[in-house]
Amino acid sequence: MIEDDPNDAELTKFTLRKSGMQFSAARVDTREDYLQALAKRAPDLILSDYSLPGFNGHDALAIAREQCPETPFIFVTGTMGEEVAIETLKSGATDYVLKTRLTRLVPAVNRAIREAQERTKHRRAEEQLRESHKRLRALSTYLQTVREEERTRIAREVHDGLGQALTGCKLDVSWIAGKLSRDQKKLLEKAKALAAHIDSTIQMVRRIATELRPGILDHLGLSAALEWQANEFQTRTGIKCDVQSEISELTAFVRIFQETLTNVIRHAGATQVAVHLKERDGRVILEVRDNGRGISKAEISNTKSMGLLNMRERAALLGGDFKISRISGGKGTKVCVSIPLHQSPIPKTQNENSVDRRPRSRAPRVEANIG
Repeated sequence: MIEDDPNDAELTKFTLRKSGMQFSAARVDTREDYLQALAKRAPDLILSDYSLPGFNGHDALAIAREQCPETPFIFVTGTMGEEVAIETLKSGATDYVLKTRLTRLVPAVNRAIREAQERTKHRRAEEQLRESHKRLRALSTYLQTVREEERTRIAREVHDGLGQALTGCKLDVSWIAGKLSRDQKKLLEKAKALAAHIDSTIQMVRRIATELRPGILDHLGLSAALEWQANEFQTRTGIKCDVQSEISELTAFVRIFQETLTNVIRHAGATQVAVHLKERDGRVILEVRDNGRGISKAEISNTKSMGLLNMRERAALLGGDFKISRISGGKGTKVCVSIPLHQSPIPKTQNENSVDRRPRSRAPRVEANIG
């Protein structure tokens, strides 16, 4: 209680106790005593007169907003004009009660304490939610890392183990075919067909291993990986894909780019895709535009779209932004991913076949028509 008149302070306490309220109160009437009281412990409520000798309620309110902003602050004063009252409420006061109308004091105190408790609960809930969200992000980052490491391991085993086994089979079949005479025409044809089948299987194994973890990503960096992915996309679908790149590193975009091209195949009905990778103001930005039907608002807000959710999550894990929108005029869809350069991409697996991944010198602008 900031009050210089002991009688007014006792009358205020009597009014509160009469309502059945239980409390302990400390009265101060100088700035120094007020600051000392706040330093000891933040109170649950501050009741303050407005006019005091050498001190005033406006200063007391400013100190309270700085020292204990969550504490309700109610003016209990003898005189306060309407303009002054409005100004104090704008400055952060919870309420004001005139000493000539102390019947308003108990409801005002009860309301102020209840609202403060609700704010405290809300703040704690928000803190718990942020902490939970932080843990989920950490878990998601870990799972993404584990998945990338597993993809790399499987790709290596598929390429090295299965690929070598098939190559050995082909050599054996070729050796058998070389031992067959021309009189054994059917067996020779069968051996050649089997060799051709093994060749196609080897190519399929290589394709699967590359899709799991593009080797070009580790050896040549992001720009080359995007161009390779665009080339594969164009070869498979016949959709023209132009890639422009102004940077040479940061691998996290590849998975987002793959998902974007998958969406183009599934939903866009496009005949052309334009890709632009650039660096601006300390951020790496990937823009993908297609000339398809254009995404609808309902599709953008669809919470069941795993592709969009996956891309948003990958960008968010790196502290970046993901935006997808319909190009004005309804002539296609634009995807924009922006990630700060200081964020580290999903870690790569270190293994005995690791290559030198030191940053290369910046490459000149590349404008490629792939296909």
